[in-house]
Amino acid sequence: MKLNYNKAEYVASYGKYSQIPPAERIEIAFAGHSNVGKSTLINKLFNRKNLARVSSVPGKTATINFYGLENIYFVDLPGYGYAKVAKSEKERWAGLIDGYLSSDRDIRLVFMLVDMRHAPTKDDLKMIDYLIDTEMPFVLVLTKADKLKKTERLKRMEAFKTEIPCFEDMHVIPFSSMTFEGVEELRNIVEEICDD
Repeated sequence: MKLNYNKAEYVASYGKYSQIPPAERIEIAFAGHSNVGKSTLINKLFNRKNLARVSSVPGKTATINFYGLENIYFVDLPGYGYAKVAKSEKERWAGLIDGYLSSDRDIRLVFMLVDMRHAPTKDDLKMIDYLIDTEMPFVLVLTKADKLKKTERLKRMEAFKTEIPCFEDMHVIPFSSMTFEGVEELRNIVEEICDD
């Protein structure tokens, strides 16, 4: 199924899990550390500049944001792991993410974003473990790929094998918002999901 990505639109944002209306479409979620580039990736996917608000301030996405396209919702989860927010705020985010992922919504896939330049954080590993344990289908997206030289990149890919459990069994896509690397592959995956 060919999707017209330019037709994606912002639907709504929710600050508490209890506010989210019941699922009515299939959903694809985006998870990752604050400032890993979720909003940027969503904008690239949809070929838009400002569909998802991009901020240089980590921890800006403090809500679950829904974007609609045909029969799919694309769900931008709050970035986790940002140190400079109050404990109560962190707990609210955790409740939002947990509530969403453990719900009976039709979540077909999670794009799990990790910054390619660094080892995954404790929170990244927790999230990956959670996705593996709950058998939630996910694709590992390595963001900011253009910021590494070829040799550094090879080194990081090797390092990930020891840093991330089951790394070699995962579907991994290096992504760059600058060079558009990975965009087509991500769209193909989305379209496969729609066809199921």
